Formats: sequence, C-alpha cells, structure tokens
Amino acid sequence: MTTIVDHQLPDDTHSLYDVRSQYNPTPISTIVTNTPSYVDSWISETEQTERHRLHRLIVGLDVKWRRNSSSSSDHHHPVATLQLCVDHRCLVFQILHSPAIPESLKDFLRNPSYTFCGVGVERQAERLNKDYDLVVGNAGEIRALVENRKAQLKELTLLVLGDELKRKKGVRVGGWDNQRLTLKQVEYACIDAFLSFEMGKSLICGYGNY
Repeated sequence: MTTIVDHQLPDDTHSLYDVRSQYNPTPISTIVTNTPSYVDSWISETEQTERHRLHRLIVGLDVKWRRNSSSSSDHHHPVATLQLCVDHRCLVFQILHSPAIPESLKDFLRNPSYTFCGVGVERQAERLNKDYDLVVGNAGEIRALVENRKAQLKELTLLVLGDELKRKKGVRVGGWDNQRLTLKQVEYACIDAFLSFEMGKSLICGYGNY
C-alpha cells in the first residue's frame, strides 16, 4: 500500500510530500513545483548528494499530459508535468505552468553521463523536445532492456522488481494540466518515476553495484 503525507508548506511556489511505497519503507521526498528556482535547487542538491556516481547516474523519468477524451481526436496536449527521481528524491515539475525552462534542467537532461530510464521514455523524450525544445541525451528504455517492447509498467514491475503494482484506477487520465495536483496525482506521478529509477538501477547496474 502506498501512502502520502503533505507537509502543507505555507508557500504557493512549491509543495513537499513524503510518499511511502510498497516497494521500499524509506519515504520518497517529493517536491511539486512550477518555479524554476526550485528545479535549480533540486538538481543542485541531487548532484551534490550523488557526486560519487555522476559518471553513471541513473535517473527515473516520466511525463504526464492531458489525454484526449476521444481516441479519434488528434488534438495535441503539451506535456504538463515532468517527473525525475534519483534514489528517494523526486521532482514533479509542472512545466506547463512554469514561466521559464531553467538552464539547469536543460543541462541535466542532455548530460551524456546520466541515463534517463522509463517505460516509453523514447516517446516521452520526443514529446519534451517537441513541446519545450528539451533534449534527453541518454534515454534508457526499460522495455528494450528486458527485450519486451509491448510490456506495460505493471508487467515490468512484476518482472524486474518481483512485486505487483497496485493502485486505484482513474487517476492516470486525470487533469494533469491543473494548477493544483491532487494527492492521488502526486502519489501516482512520484511512484511512476520511482519505479523507473528502481528498474533502471536493477537492469543497468544491478542492486549491489550501484
């Protein structure tokens, strides 16, 4: 069972949460923001914390956007949130509502020493490039690593981590472009990025070697 605690900060520039997953008892410190300076801080703190393995850093990456209400619609909704996760630190950047794209994020994403892992990450990288001119320099597609191009996150979680992904239906297609995300959306976004990190770590490095 996944749980989430809202720290209820008296600040509308960012929110801070502790998300506890069924996969690890350590809480995932999760910041949700549309403010570039907090993205700068998250990246700086992450690189400082992980300084001993920046030459092979694994980053979980996921994005969310508003889905079309009809499968026949060809309307393009831009990426609304970008999630990054390293170990038990997660950033949910509401990029759609940000006044600017920080240079630190551009540099972070295109760093060739960092591997950005995810399910469908190649398509997500294309969306980021199309919508915001962001370049993901080194994408690690989880499906390719397990040689199964059709597997979904739930299947991959069981295959790679040995545990079944459990969560309520109806959140994924919610309003990701809303100014204020619900607790369930934050939990969902965080866990997707965290699982991408955990699977990438396992498949690329092995748990005992990272």
